[in-house]
Amino acid sequence: MSDRDGLFAGEDPFAIIRSWMAEAEQSEPNDPNAIALATVDADGMPNSRMVLLKEVEDDGFVFYTNYGSAKAEEIGATGRAAFVMHWKSLRRQVRVRGMVSREDGPQADAYYRSRSLKSRLGAWASEQSRPLSSRAALVAEVAKVTARHGTNPDRPPFWGGFRIVPVEIEFWADGAFRLHDRFRWTRTDPASGWSVTRLNP
Repeated sequence: MSDRDGLFAGEDPFAIIRSWMAEAEQSEPNDPNAIALATVDADGMPNSRMVLLKEVEDDGFVFYTNYGSAKAEEIGATGRAAFVMHWKSLRRQVRVRGMVSREDGPQADAYYRSRSLKSRLGAWASEQSRPLSSRAALVAEVAKVTARHGTNPDRPPFWGGFRIVPVEIEFWADGAFRLHDRFRWTRTDPASGWSVTRLNP
C-alpha cells in the first residue's frame, strides 16, 4: 500500500509507526514517544493520561508504570487499553486499541536498570496515584529508600511493564482543506492477519 509520498507504505503497521517516530524525534521539541493512554474504571468511567512509550516491538507496544497505579488497576480489571500518539510538528497521529498483558520479567529488569539512579529510587518511593501529604514527605521517603536500597536497587516487585497487543491501529495524516488521510488496520485477534481500510476524513 502506498499513498502520500509513501507515508503509509508497507505491509507492517509497526514499521510505519517506527518510521513516523523516527521522523518525530527530529522535529518534536519534547517526548516524541509520548502517548495519551486511555483505560476505564470499574464503573465504566474513562480515564486518560500521558505516559512514555518505551518499546515498539514486532507485534506490540510496551510502557512501564507502578502496578498499584490507577491505570494499572484499571488495565488489570479489563485487560484492554487504547492510546493515541500525536505529533503536532508532523501533523500526524496514530490511534491504537488492544489487549494488555504484563511485562515483568528480564525485559522489565533491563529497562529499569537503564533508568537514572534517581528515577529507580523514585519508583521505590512513590505510591503512585495514592494520596500524599506533602512533597516533603515524598522527599523523605526517597531518602529512606536510598538508605535501604543503596546505589544499585533491584526493580521493585510492584513496578514493571505493560504490553499492548493491538487489534486496531489507525493512521491519520493532515491533508489540505481538511481532506485528511486515514487508514485503519484491524484484525479479529492478535493471531489474525490485518485488514486495511481507507476512511473518510
